[in-house]
Parts: sequence; C-alpha cells; structure tokens
Amino acid sequence: MDAFWAWFWGAGWFWFAMFWMALLVNGRAAFKLLLDWKGMLTTCRLVDDAYATLDTLPDEAALEHEPAAPVFVHLVPAWQEPGIATTLRALLGSRYPHAKRHVVVATRAEENRAPHPTMGAPTAELVRRFRESLPPWQQKMLSIVEMPGHGRKAHQLNWALRPEVIKVLLEGRYEPERVWIGLSDADSIPDPNAYRWIAADLMRDGGSLAYQGVTLSLANFDRLDVRGRVCAVQQSSIFIRVSIARLINERRRIAMFRHLATRAPRLARLIRPVFELCFRRSQICLGHNQFVRLDVLKDVGGFPTSGATEDSTLGYALGARGILMAAMPLLELVDMPETTAGMIRQNARWYKGVLDDVAFLRGVWRARPCAYNLAQLCRHVGNKVVEWPIAALVYPVLGFLGWHLAYRFSDHPVWFVLGVAFPSISLGLTVWVGGIVTQDLIESLTPHFPRRVDVARTTLKAKFFGTFRCQTYWLLATRGAWRVLWALARTGRFEPAKTDRVGRLR
Repeated sequence: MDAFWAWFWGAGWFWFAMFWMALLVNGRAAFKLLLDWKGMLTTCRLVDDAYATLDTLPDEAALEHEPAAPVFVHLVPAWQEPGIATTLRALLGSRYPHAKRHVVVATRAEENRAPHPTMGAPTAELVRRFRESLPPWQQKMLSIVEMPGHGRKAHQLNWALRPEVIKVLLEGRYEPERVWIGLSDADSIPDPNAYRWIAADLMRDGGSLAYQGVTLSLANFDRLDVRGRVCAVQQSSIFIRVSIARLINERRRIAMFRHLATRAPRLARLIRPVFELCFRRSQICLGHNQFVRLDVLKDVGGFPTSGATEDSTLGYALGARGILMAAMPLLELVDMPETTAGMIRQNARWYKGVLDDVAFLRGVWRARPCAYNLAQLCRHVGNKVVEWPIAALVYPVLGFLGWHLAYRFSDHPVWFVLGVAFPSISLGLTVWVGGIVTQDLIESLTPHFPRRVDVARTTLKAKFFGTFRCQTYWLLATRGAWRVLWALARTGRFEPAKTDRVGRLR
C-alpha cells in the first residue's frame, strides 16, 4: 500500500493532467460568471428601456379599433390554488380591450372529487365565486374548464386549447394567426401592459411567433426568511442572466449570421454547421409570462406531455422548428417556495424534467440530424443532466486542487500564475456577481414591479447572508437533483410533486 501511495503522489503525468483539467474548469467557471454578469446587465437594460417608453404604446381605445391588434387567450392551470383570485384580478386588470382578451382557468375534476381538506372548497369553486363577484363585463372575460381524469399541467393546458373550447370562446371570429396563447401560473402577478407591448411589437414590424417575458420569483418575498430571500434573488437572477439574456443574444447572433450570409453566401453555407453547433443556444421557456401564437402551438402538437416540465420541452420543440422566441421585457412576479423542503421539491421536479427532455431531444435529433439539433442534445446532457447534480461539489474541489497543484508546478512561472489566478478569480466573481451585483440589479428593477415589493437588505444579517451565502440556492438545487437520481436508482421512477401553496393556510 505504501508503494502505491508513493507511486500515486509521484506520478508526474497524472498531476500534470489534473493541473490542466483544474485550470480549464476554473477558467470556464470564471468566464461563465463574467457572461452571467453581462447577461444580467443586458436584460436589466432591456427592461429599463421598455418601461421608459411605455407611454408610446397604443392605448386601449386605439387597439380596440385596430384590425391588426392580436387577440389574447390567457391560460392559468390550477390545482389546489387557494390564492388564485390574486392572479385573476391582475390579469383581468390588464390594459387591453375587453373583447380581445380572455382568461381561461384550467382545473381538474379530480380536485373536485377530493378537495384539499384545508381549502374548504376546490379551486374551480373558488374561481366561480370570484367570477360571480365581478361586474358582468368582466365575467365575460373569465372562463373555467375542468379536465376529467388524471394528468399534469400540460394535459390541463391542452384540454383548455381544444378547438371546441377556443371556437366558443372567440365566437368563431378570429383566425389562429391572430390569436396568442398566454400562460401564467396561479401565483403570477403580471404587468398590466404586457398585452399592449406585444401588440405594439407585432403591429410595428411583425414581431415574433413566441415571446418569453421577464419573470422574478419575488411575489411572496415578504413571507420568506433570510435564507429564502437569498434563494429568491438567486432564482430570479437565473431567469434574467440566463433565460432572457440567452433569447436576446441568440437573436443578435442570428442577425449577424444573416448579415454575413447576404454578403458572403458561399462562406455562410460552409460555416453554418459550425455556427449552429458552437454558437447557437437552446431557448428556455419558463411556463409563465409566456406567449405563443395559436397556430404555432398547434403545429408543435400543443404543450408537450412527454416530461415533467412542459415549458422547457416547448422551448426545445420551437427551436427545432426554427422558431425563435423574443424576449418580452415587461415583468411578472411569481412565488418562491417558502420552505427548504419546498425549494428542494421544486428543483427535483425541474431536474426530472431535464432527464425527460433527453429522450425528446434524442428523438428530435434522429428525426432531423442537423448541427443545431445535435448541439441542443449535447449541451442539454452536459450542462444540465451531468453538471447540475455535481457542480456544487466539483467546482469547489477543483478550485482547491488548482491552488494546490499550482505550487507543485511552481518551477513554471506562467503555469503557477494561471493555477493560482483562475480559482481566485472564480471565487471572487462568485461573491461579487452572485452576492453583490445580482442584488443591486434586482433592486434596480423594483420601480417596474407590477406591485410593490421591497427586496432591499436592511439588516447586517441579511447583507452578510446575501453576500456570502449566494450559493445556498445551488446547494438546494443539487439536493433536489440527487433526490431524483436516488429515487430512480432505488425504484426506477420518480413522481414530481407541485409546489405546495396550500400549506400557507395551515
């Protein structure tokens, strides 16, 4: 055994390989944090610019008499949602012509048969009571559909999108090319100008076939403890620095490539596979503050039912058909799970969706083996399936290893400097970007929130935890991922649970 350890620690080739692997991982981590920083700045600039020009949007009277103005059908899937009236009140209060917007709550008959004992009444009954309290002109804008049998959110949404439902809802007056399907969760607080912004974009230059709005997990910020508030800010930052920033930058990259194709078509044809493989990114749908044109949604088969998270799968399906989503810069607030167990459960459901999407992307690649579809599959497996469960362990270990091995190769000055610098820069950026810049940028958006939420850190404890425990959320996400993997290893299955909002009533 002593001989083995002597050989192991003396194996120069092994430590040489480990040194360069640690160097590459730490360099990638630092580069990714810089990209996250830039992504947050890009998204926040887009939001600020949009809210600065709200006065230029067409008003309700102009849109009511504008034949080109789109019609919105906004879906709200609901299951055991005691506070759904808040979301419905916000949607019905949107600034858009009454005759051109409809809100449809999709519930399950299963809940009516066995309502939650602490709710007093099932969600469908709560919606009916709320509807009866409205004036007649608002009652016409709110409908309820109940899905029979079992199913997840995607099944509820597709049940609400049946042709017979849409035809009655729109009174047969509108073509699918003029109807936009909006989506919000039952805990959403949308911006009242979202419909107007999309309508203006469509009438100005044709707009896009799909939109994803900016979502922040801050609606229940005042009910969270210190750790919960740190996690809420971090989860919100993912949406602005990754999800929305990716949509913004993807359109820019494609526009640059189209410009190249017009100037040098032969060169563009040659490098297109390389461009799609190395520089294209998959678009992310969030499942709320999301809008897709009805005919496009029908073309992809409705909301995908193959996995635990229909929103991410929809983003992949749209990308595979060459449909590029646009970033809609107006804000929507949603709830954050209020307990540690709830956060883990939420991330477990998301990771189960990640695993389910592998089969979907593999099928897309087999049906159309192109560079972009291959890139979607490979990046999904590498960045989500593999990296998600191990990142919280691998990056700290390789950071320490990079420092340690730098001294082992101290006789190479350049190697030594790089070996010490990359982990140090990565650690510093983790605190700076995750703990300080993220908070500052989230606070800068508070004037635009659809309702007042104070996210400022006012106590020393909150400032300390927010700055130096910015990785808390990632540790909980890792626990969620390993919960899924452990269940699959033991039983071969994992049934994702929804976020429990009924617990607030207890």
